[in-house]
Amino acid sequence: MPAAPEPEILAAFEAAKGFMPTGEGLALYGAAVEAGRLGLPLLEVGTYCGRSTILLAGAARAAGVAALTVDHHRGSEEQQPGWEYHDPATVDPELGLMDTLPTFRRTLRRAGLEDHVIALVGRSPQVARVWSSPLGLVFVDGGHTDEHANADYEGWAPRVAEGGLLVIHDVFPDPVDEFTGQAPYRVYLRALASGAFTEVSATDSLRVLRRTGAGI
Repeated sequence: MPAAPEPEILAAFEAAKGFMPTGEGLALYGAAVEAGRLGLPLLEVGTYCGRSTILLAGAARAAGVAALTVDHHRGSEEQQPGWEYHDPATVDPELGLMDTLPTFRRTLRRAGLEDHVIALVGRSPQVARVWSSPLGLVFVDGGHTDEHANADYEGWAPRVAEGGLLVIHDVFPDPVDEFTGQAPYRVYLRALASGAFTEVSATDSLRVLRRTGAGI
């Protein structure tokens, strides 16, 4: 049976601002627990307000490893004003720009997980260029354009250790979902075609792959 988060971790996840459904969250947590056994950090690309970060941090705490989360906190394409996933509460009233960092910090504080998360504030490709250590898990949940999804994959998939897990969110094979999930779907196909990753599980739009070969 897959590992389940502690009740307070699950409650904090469900109370946090964000978009990940509980079923996918439980699958992510199970993957994080498994990857944590490698004794390496667990990294997330795309923090938003910290909903999924809570699950990674809970698993990281149990394994005695660090949870890392990368985001510029200015929002992805679909979260900008005028788009479906825009939340006016995340806009900095002085600058008029999205800033999800304060909400993220409150989320971690309320969950009691501040000491188990390292927030890397910056654009994913820039952070990836200065990161060289192996990772037990990389969770790709950033921008949904081909440019951003491929940059996240190219920047972070090489850091997944042998036997580690690559988790991709918002994988939607149906072309009707071009804006919301076709780019992650193409990255998922790219990972499988590389021969470096083998699929472990699929839970709705969440795919878990294991590194079983070299390259990306």
